[in-house]
Amino acid sequence: MIELSPQMNTFLVAGVGVLLLLLLVSFLSRPRVFTQYLQAMTGIKLSAQDVARVYKQRGKAGVRDMFLELIIREDAKSGPRITPDSIPDTELLAPESKD
Repeated sequence: MIELSPQMNTFLVAGVGVLLLLLLVSFLSRPRVFTQYLQAMTGIKLSAQDVARVYKQRGKAGVRDMFLELIIREDAKSGPRITPDSIPDTELLAPESKD
């Protein structure tokens, strides 16, 4: 077995402690990172406490469902209202005329 000096043992223990601290901080900051990502990508502002609460109650699937619901609501607010009676928009489907 390799014998290390007391100074090296202290260095290794301190390094492991720093790595564990970084791991803890990364796990605790996930809701904040998710809300920042959500706001940057979609414009939807959400609090990190809400994400943490939903994750605690319903898990990863619950956060995914909340995200999808918010995206659908935001999309419904910004776009034209489409109903089954709406006239289809075929502009993208029709071939361009070669005049």
